[in-house]
Amino acid sequence: QVQLVESGGGLVQPGRSLRLACAASGLTFESYFMSWYRQAPGKERELVASISSLGSTNYADSVKGRFTISRDNAKNTVYLEMISLTPEDTAVYYCHARRISWYWGQGTQVTVSS
Repeated sequence: QVQLVESGGGLVQPGRSLRLACAASGLTFESYFMSWYRQAPGKERELVASISSLGSTNYADSVKGRFTISRDNAKNTVYLEMISLTPEDTAVYYCHARRISWYWGQGTQVTVSS
């Protein structure tokens, strides 16, 4: 079965960095459109960044210039590099895979606080 397993979340001070990873299994990873979403308490889940099978990327305005999405097809893994984090980035971050079907990971908590 398809599994998406996120890792790399945690508690970090404002201005610091984190790198999230999402390891995929059970699918032909290189053909999937991969995305990171996040959901903060009391808010709807929102798209943060996405990357196509060919490597084209797209970002939410709120993270442009601070977050970078990348993929390693040899490792079936998609990454989200986050710098200059602010308390507004606090959320559960979810990995999402889409082609004909779509799949979600279980999420990883990112908390930005001093």
